[in-house]
Amino acid sequence: MKLQGKKVVGAKQTIKYIKSGMAVKVYIAKDAETKVTKPIEEICKQNDIELIYVSTMKELGRMCGIDIGAATAALINE
Repeated sequence: MKLQGKKVVGAKQTIKYIKSGMAVKVYIAKDAETKVTKPIEEICKQNDIELIYVSTMKELGRMCGIDIGAATAALINE
């Protein structure tokens, strides 16, 4: 499965887009480091953004169309 639509990949970008109110859905890899994912989970709950968990960073990277693993990604509104 590929993520359809405009997206950002990586923790810093994901947080930036959540804070700007542009993130629609956030994807988190279950095998990513907790210190990376925990703040994103919290900010998603505070902003009522849908969280979707993906098994591995490698799988999330593939879903985003990149050749490396990704801890987080977000679908965004332009």
